[in-house]
Amino acid sequence: MLQIARVTLIATAANLLCSQSIVAQIRWDTIDQVDFSITIDQQFSMNSSEGGAQKNQTTVLPRVDLELSGSTSLTVIARARFDAESALGFDGGSSHSDFELREFYLDAEWAGAYWRLGKQQIVWGQADGLRVLDVINPLDLREFILPDFEDYRIPLWIVNAEIPLDKNWTAQFLLIPDQSYDEFANPNTSFQVRSPQFVPEPPLGIPATVEKVKKPARTFMDADAGVRLSAFVGSWDLSLNYLYHYQDQPVLYQARDDSGISIAPVYERTHLLGGSFSNVFGDTTIRGELGYSSDRFFLTNDPSSSDGIMQSAEFSYVLGLDYQGWRDWFVSAQVFQSIVSNDSAGLVREKISTTGTFLVRRNFMNDSILAEILLIQSMSQDDGLLQLSLEYDWSTNFRFTVGSDIFFGSPKGVFGQFKENDRVSVGIEFGY
Repeated sequence: MLQIARVTLIATAANLLCSQSIVAQIRWDTIDQVDFSITIDQQFSMNSSEGGAQKNQTTVLPRVDLELSGSTSLTVIARARFDAESALGFDGGSSHSDFELREFYLDAEWAGAYWRLGKQQIVWGQADGLRVLDVINPLDLREFILPDFEDYRIPLWIVNAEIPLDKNWTAQFLLIPDQSYDEFANPNTSFQVRSPQFVPEPPLGIPATVEKVKKPARTFMDADAGVRLSAFVGSWDLSLNYLYHYQDQPVLYQARDDSGISIAPVYERTHLLGGSFSNVFGDTTIRGELGYSSDRFFLTNDPSSSDGIMQSAEFSYVLGLDYQGWRDWFVSAQVFQSIVSNDSAGLVREKISTTGTFLVRRNFMNDSILAEILLIQSMSQDDGLLQLSLEYDWSTNFRFTVGSDIFFGSPKGVFGQFKENDRVSVGIEFGY
C-alpha cells in the first residue's frame, strides 16, 4: 500500500508541476504580490573555560514570498554564513563561509489536496527538542544542539500533500527523494563527537581506519516515505504517524584483523510507527509522543560480536507538561525515555535511557525582554546542559541577545563530552 501511495505521489506531483495552469501561474506577469525581507544576525561566542573565541559569525537570511494568481505561492529562503574564527568549521574544516538555498517551495491547492513541493522543513510530534517522531529532517550538528531547532534542522526536497478526509481528520503523505543526512562537526573543532556511545573506542595501541561512508544513491528507490493521520477529537489534538526512512546517522560497522580495526559507515533503514497527543486544561497543557522503531543499531563491546553492532527494536516516548497560569511566566517539563528491546551485556549505552528537561521563561517590560533558563539532564549518564539566555527587542526590527551554554557530567556522556566547551555568547539581530 505504501509503495502504491509513493507511486501515486510521484505521478501526481509531476502532473502538478507540469500542468499548464500551474506553469502559467508562476509567470512573472501573473504575480499578485512580492514580499522581500532580510535578516542579519551577528553572533560572537567565547569559550568560558579557556577564554578563546569560538565563533564570530555573521548570518544573512534573505527571503522572498511570491503570491501568485489563484491559491498558489512561492517561498525562497537563502542563507549565507561568514565565521571569522572558523573554530566551528564549515565544509572542509577550514572554510570561513557557507552558502546555501535554505528553503524553496511552492504552495498550491489542487485536486482536493494542499501541496507543498520543494525544499522545506516538516515538524511531527509535540515534544520540544527531544525527538521521537520529529525525525524527518536531519540535523546540522556543527554546534551540537545549541542553536534554535529551526536553524540546525536541515531542509529537504519533499513532496508534501495534505488531504482533508472529513471535518476532523486530515491525511498527510510525504515522499522524500533527498538523500541528505546529519552533518557532524569536523575533526578538531569544538563539537566533534567523541562519546563512546557514538564513536567506537579501539583498544590502546590498535590502529583504526575509517572507510568512505556508503550513502544511498537511488533517487526514488532509496526515498523516504511517510503518512500521518491527524485530528482534533473531543478537545484532544491527536496524530498517528508512520515513516519508512533511512536513519540520519550511519551505523559504524567494525571489522578486525591483524592490521587493526576497519570502520565502515553504512546508512540503514527502519520503520517508525507512533503517535502524538495534546490537550489544554485551563492553564495547563499535557502533551506526549510515542514511537516504535523496528530496526536500530547500537555499539556493543561484546567480544562475540563480529561487527561491534547490536541490532534491536527501540521504543521511545516523551511526556510534557506546560503551565502558563502566572502572568508573564511559562514553565515546562518533559521526560524522555528510550528503551532497547534486546538484552546485550556489551551494550555501550544504557538499555533504558532517561532524559528530562525543565524550562522557565519570563517576559518583562511589555514583552520587550525575554529571559529563559533551560536544563537538559540525562538521568542515565548523569550529565547535561544548562542554557541561559536573555533577549531584548529594542525595536520591531532590532534585537540584542546574551546567553551561556554550560555542559556538565561524565565526558563519556552525550552532553558531558563537551564539558570543556562551555561558552558565553552575545548577538545583534536586525531585519528589514
